[in-house]
Amino acid sequence: MNNSGSSKASDEASWRERRSVPRYSLIATVEVVESASDTHLSGRVSEISRKGCYIDVLNALPPGTAVRLWISRDEGTFETPGKIIYAHPGMGMGVGFVDTPAAQMQTLDTWLAELAS
Repeated sequence: MNNSGSSKASDEASWRERRSVPRYSLIATVEVVESASDTHLSGRVSEISRKGCYIDVLNALPPGTAVRLWISRDEGTFETPGKIIYAHPGMGMGVGFVDTPAAQMQTLDTWLAELAS
């Protein structure tokens, strides 16, 4: 039987193996709002893809938490609902984007094209 630490590690490893799109390094500010309690966190995005991102934040939210993200950089702001996929307490959390509006996906796709070049 796995202890909870190794189970979390295997969940994260499984998630990483399922990635179907490339991730890119990106330094951008992010505002995270936890939907149920309206808790606000500020952090930094360090990686992003078309399906999600990694947020550097000291107080990570638990996996499964519904959030809303505002990722800002010089080229504008990307806003989307999301869900915490995995958390590293004291370090950060992986967030999957959920039902991102088409106009916001256009913004993200522009950023990703720039990062890929």
